[in-house]
Amino acid sequence: MMIEMNLVTVGMAPKGDGNILVLREVDGERMLILGVGFAEATSIAMAAEDVTPPRPMTHDLLLDVIRRLGGSVVRMVVHDMRDETFIGQIEVETGQGIMEIDARPSDCIALAVREDFPIFVSDAVMEMAAVTQDMIGDDEDDPLE
Repeated sequence: MMIEMNLVTVGMAPKGDGNILVLREVDGERMLILGVGFAEATSIAMAAEDVTPPRPMTHDLLLDVIRRLGGSVVRMVVHDMRDETFIGQIEVETGQGIMEIDARPSDCIALAVREDFPIFVSDAVMEMAAVTQDMIGDDEDDPLE
């Protein structure tokens, strides 16, 4: 089963330990916190804030290539977790059916926020890695602050 998620925030992790993004389930309170690279965090933040760069960024280029090749993005999926690494895929509708393209979840989310594509996380991943606000606590280490 897949659970639809929304992007809550992207930014610096507490104490400056890299960048994170937070997804929250659409019909629930569980969240997924993912570590992301600086470039991906910047790309996601720019798209979320509707900032248009003067030239296409890599994620804009990828969407353009998919479209020019006759495909259309259906959804983004975080479907597995291996060795504490999330595994994602982009699902693209083509003339031959749905094509599943392996991708880092951060790249999936960077594409999703550009065009409001749905983001899904598998039940299994949520069972392994989801957190709630109660688990995080209300202190200064809250990743949502």
